[in-house]
Amino acid sequence: MKIAVYGATGMVGSQIVAEALGRGHEVTAVSRTGRPVEGASSATATLGDLAAYRSLAAAHDVVVLSVPPSRDGGDPQDFIGAHEAISETLVPARVFIVGGAGSTVVDGGLLVDQPGFPPEYEAESRAMIAVMENYNSASGLDWTMLAPAPIIAPGERTGTYELGADSPVGDAISTQDFAVAVLDELEEPKHRHRRFTVAN
Repeated sequence: MKIAVYGATGMVGSQIVAEALGRGHEVTAVSRTGRPVEGASSATATLGDLAAYRSLAAAHDVVVLSVPPSRDGGDPQDFIGAHEAISETLVPARVFIVGGAGSTVVDGGLLVDQPGFPPEYEAESRAMIAVMENYNSASGLDWTMLAPAPIIAPGERTGTYELGADSPVGDAISTQDFAVAVLDELEEPKHRHRRFTVAN
């Protein structure tokens, strides 16, 4: 399978690239700088560059979007707008979006609205809620979104995890096992046109 991974040098994207390469897939590592990644081809593109996205989607079976909203005070509307444009662009490739835990559902409400939710992640979570709405409204696009557990960090690759629908199924997951879940879904799709969740 030919897989293009946006955010390929980030904490999550780098693990998705590594897992895909380890399974023998042909990977293009996409980043703002085009930094080389061993074993993969490289491409320079931003999430908002729709022409580059169309070109990559035409040349790959899957485009993975592992790019978080800006965490340095940037306008979240830029991130939302980029995803809105992608959700409205029909491409031959499957589109796989790395979501966020804050937009998942707990006790009938959003996790971001629960008491004790870290305020530093609220803007990011609100942006992902808008992004999720864009894809839910998409017509004719083959998409899937995977939201991690509330805590995601580098750790151990156990190869095991729990799957859920719109609600968290655990408190944490390693980036390595998150990547395993991503590749398992790409190789054997079971969650087309919807979001699912994963935790250790």
